[in-house]
Amino acid sequence: MSRWLVGVGLVLVAVGPLWPWLGKLGLGRLPGDIVIERGDFRFYFPIVTCLGVSLVVSLILWLLNR
Repeated sequence: MSRWLVGVGLVLVAVGPLWPWLGKLGLGRLPGDIVIERGDFRFYFPIVTCLGVSLVVSLILWLLNR
């Protein structure tokens, strides 16, 4: 269990600096993401992005556990 937590932490540290580059690819602005803008208030919920990232991570973990 501790190895998995360390691995996840390392992945998050590696992805952190890459996040602006991933944003340019459209990650975080997919069709289906919820954005509500009213005056100076902005609410953003990236539901489709979360589902896509979850699918990719699940696929990678499934392949690693085979």
